[in-house]
Amino acid sequence: MENFRWDVAAARENGVIPGFLQPLDKPVPMVATADVGRVAAEVLQGIWNGRRVVELEGPRRVTPDEVAATFAELLGRPVRMDAVPRETWEPLFRSQGMKNPTPRIRMLDGFNEGWIEFENGEASSRKGEVALKTVLQMLIEREDKRPHVEGDCLAGAVTGLNRF
Repeated sequence: MENFRWDVAAARENGVIPGFLQPLDKPVPMVATADVGRVAAEVLQGIWNGRRVVELEGPRRVTPDEVAATFAELLGRPVRMDAVPRETWEPLFRSQGMKNPTPRIRMLDGFNEGWIEFENGEASSRKGEVALKTVLQMLIEREDKRPHVEGDCLAGAVTGLNRF
C-alpha cells in the first residue's frame, strides 16, 4: 500500500503515474488487503490437511490504464499512466535507495512477460470482493488525513500495481 501512497501523490500533483507494469493496457491480477485478510481468516478457520495453496486476486483483473482512469474519476482531474522505460529501472530504483533492485526488476519482468501467473490461470483463482475504486478511494482519503511536511513529494517512480 505504501507504493499506492506515492501513486496518490503523483496522480494528484502531476496527473501522471509512473508505470512499470507494461503494456499499460494489459490486465493484471491485484487484490485488496481487506480481501487477503478475510480469506486468510476463512482458511485458518477451515478444516484441511496437508499443503494448501490459495490463489487470490480481486474481483477482476485491471490494467494500469484503468488505475489511472479510476484515479482521474476520484480526483476529478485528468490522470494518465506513463510507461517507465525498462532500461531506466535499475538506476532509478538505486537512486531511491534500493541496494539490490534485481529481485524487483525480475518480478516486474515476470508480470510483463507473462511468466508469473497463477498455476491454472485466472479461471482457477479465488476472487476477492473489494473493487479497485473502493481501494483507491480509501487511499485518497487516508492520504488526505496524512500530515504533510515541507518537501514531502514523489520520491520517484513505483510499481503500485502489483500489490494493494
